[in-house]
Amino acid sequence: MTAGGATQMITVHPDELRFIFELEKQSFCDLKVANNTAHHVAFKVKTTSPKKYFVRPNTGVLQPWDSCVIRVTLQAQREYPPDLQCKDKFLLQSTTVQPLVNVDELPPDTFNKDNGEKAIEEYKLRVVYVLPSSAQGNVEDKALKSSTQNRDPNSAIQRLRDERDVAVRQTDQLQQELDMLKRRRYRKSDPGFSVTFAFVVGLIGIMVGFLLNLSLSSPST
Repeated sequence: MTAGGATQMITVHPDELRFIFELEKQSFCDLKVANNTAHHVAFKVKTTSPKKYFVRPNTGVLQPWDSCVIRVTLQAQREYPPDLQCKDKFLLQSTTVQPLVNVDELPPDTFNKDNGEKAIEEYKLRVVYVLPSSAQGNVEDKALKSSTQNRDPNSAIQRLRDERDVAVRQTDQLQQELDMLKRRRYRKSDPGFSVTFAFVVGLIGIMVGFLLNLSLSSPST
């Protein structure tokens, strides 16, 4: 890549290849290549992973001040790269050619830097993988739904009512067990009754206190 955008034969936009990465699906990125000179300029696209990408056109000739679009297609992949990082690179070479030269008529050594007869400019592009917006949207929707439910006053009131009903049922059950123990006291002597009785009475006290706190804290409807 030549230092300074004004001295370049061609400009490329965008300056990196961004692909929406989904398993088992193709993805593409378009590059706009513009000729900044009054000469005919030939270009060629190379990549470090030619089996993964389909480039059309991969070679072409731009007329003076003309431009074209190159579509780079990422073939369907079966697995995600580590941390969704891609090490693939692209190289776009360009050089001036004679007017009216057809792309099929370009000499094999047109882009050979060892030729020495003409300048070969190179433009390097890195590859970036991004997740589809739908996947990110689903995560955001779930988070928003959860947050909305937590802020819903009706949901909070219903939750307090359910907890209160559970406390009432547990208190009734303890009261029934206490009545049963009282009846057993008159039937036979139970040395451990006093301890058991005190324990049950204590549990009832705790449950009644919890029930009163819920009733007082519940919003009025």
